[in-house]
Amino acid sequence: MAQEVRGVIAPGRNEPVRVETIVVPDPGPGEAVVQIQACGVCHTDLHYKQGGINDEFPFLLGHEAAGVVESVGDGVTDVAPGDFVILNWRAVCGSCRACLRGRPWYCFNTHNAKQKMTLLDGTELSPALGIGAFAEKTLVAAGQCTKVDPSVSAAVAGLLGCGVMAGIGAAINTGNVGRGDTVAVIGCGGVGDAAIAGANLAGASKIIAVDIDDRKLATARTMGATHTVNSKETDPVEAIQELTGGFGADVVIEAVGRPETYKQAFYARDLAGTVVLVGVPTPEMKLELPLIDVFGRGGSLKSSWYGDCLPSRDFPMLIDLHLQGRLDLAKFVTETIQLDEVEKAFERMHGGDVLRSVVVL
Repeated sequence: MAQEVRGVIAPGRNEPVRVETIVVPDPGPGEAVVQIQACGVCHTDLHYKQGGINDEFPFLLGHEAAGVVESVGDGVTDVAPGDFVILNWRAVCGSCRACLRGRPWYCFNTHNAKQKMTLLDGTELSPALGIGAFAEKTLVAAGQCTKVDPSVSAAVAGLLGCGVMAGIGAAINTGNVGRGDTVAVIGCGGVGDAAIAGANLAGASKIIAVDIDDRKLATARTMGATHTVNSKETDPVEAIQELTGGFGADVVIEAVGRPETYKQAFYARDLAGTVVLVGVPTPEMKLELPLIDVFGRGGSLKSSWYGDCLPSRDFPMLIDLHLQGRLDLAKFVTETIQLDEVEKAFERMHGGDVLRSVVVL
């Protein structure tokens, strides 16, 4: 039987979000219904609300979530009712050319639930990133559920569903930060701070945080940054070079997604160093670099998709590290809120007042 639950929808471009009754169908083959316990308020949800992703309104927002599997459809074997899971928006297919080459984190055929959740009048909802977790329950593809240790707080666990995993993965998976490396992170929002935490976890000897907001730089230090640079007051390329013996950092992670900051990252890395772009640009942005510099400086220019993570591998590992006290994910949670406070959370996010607001159900 389909169920009626509460959920937060974005009815139209730049319209305030509102709590509505939504209809969640029983899971079909390969699907699961998950009772949501917590869901972070991510900047991507704001992009959906503003129409920056597409115009498939109304959206059921929320995607950075954890909860308990309530029911599963035919053919589901990896999770079962009662399992505590983190949701992810890149359920790998196992059969595309990337998966068959042993690189499932690049899966080119990720999938979501085939059925649609709806409003009471039958209007189909577009779930944010195929999840739609600002709701008491949601329908997802079973492959979007990753079982983890249930002793962890749901408010903490859900953060791995998007921003925190993107940042940690940008450092560890994409950037391959290793012991003794020097790392610079440009942009110290949630993703940038997670990249700092990831670099610290990997054993980087020096982690330089760059931002224009002193509040964010102060937070970056609590995440493991050894040095901070306010790029509104100091040229970040010169500062990073000075802090690395005149050479530049081994790995520079750009967590803003703008041409200006990407150029800073490019020139702030050491010869043969690595630039990782994890900040998301907009379609109209263009980048110009002298090709001779791209050739002459060597190294790697990489983009990081969701931290190049494999949820089945990375989520349980990072939760275990958190429970062991080696990765304090709780630092990312600024506040916990209710479903009807999401619109206010967007306002606080826009003002830079929070690292993460988390809806707790």
